[in-house]
Amino acid sequence: MKAAVIQMVSGDRLERNLTQAENLLAEAARAGAELALLPENFALMGQGETDKLAIMETPGGDGPLQAWLAAQAREKGLWLFGGSLPMAAEAGRCRASLLVYDPSGQCICRYDKIHLFDVDLPGGESYRESRTIQPGTEPVRAPTPWGDTGLSICYDLRFPELYRRYGGVSFLMVPSAFTAQTGQAHWEVLLRARAIENQAFVLGANQGGLHANGRRTYGRSMIVDPWGSILAQLEQGPGWILAECDLGQLHQLRGRLPALEHRTLDTGLPCHQAM
Repeated sequence: MKAAVIQMVSGDRLERNLTQAENLLAEAARAGAELALLPENFALMGQGETDKLAIMETPGGDGPLQAWLAAQAREKGLWLFGGSLPMAAEAGRCRASLLVYDPSGQCICRYDKIHLFDVDLPGGESYRESRTIQPGTEPVRAPTPWGDTGLSICYDLRFPELYRRYGGVSFLMVPSAFTAQTGQAHWEVLLRARAIENQAFVLGANQGGLHANGRRTYGRSMIVDPWGSILAQLEQGPGWILAECDLGQLHQLRGRLPALEHRTLDTGLPCHQAM
């Protein structure tokens, strides 16, 4: 199966972002992609945190962004994992939602980002996603012809207990907008770790460049196999990568090194404190 990851440098102009995403998806589909992942905030990286609220849509509705994703999946014959879109929540906030569409254009499931990026980084870089985003509460698996896929978004990548809930899936999806600072330090090692410990293909679709709001994202979108090897990678700027994901390799690895079957500790167990 051929999987594609789309990398963008989304800005504050919605139509321009959608045109860029459509062109990149078309190129990947022509190259043989059967499944594609868009990055976090692919439709809009606004000037301020609240800009996303102006384009949020009703979950399960017929809003223009949901219609756009459905049309892209249908027209290009793709299993399309829609990065993240703002879906309306309570108290004037939104959910950061990853919507999954099959090649008929049907939305088959939705995942809401659980872990929010409320951090103060060295150098004065600061983010407070909780001001505009309401966190999700549940892991979500998306069924595909190649096995189940575990869904996550960006900052979720730092929480391995989420991915343990996805034990046995074939793929893990990580649409992201990792900052240049955190990306340089942790992006690759975290993606490869999630692939190795869960023995799954990991697709990381990142934003990658300098945005209109002055934020710089890391790029280096990649596809990682269950052994932790990088099958494809893109440095900076908009573009796409494609890799053949050999499910036979995945099943062979799990048979020879059945680490998932050897787990004995439940993450909910208390830790014994020595006296």
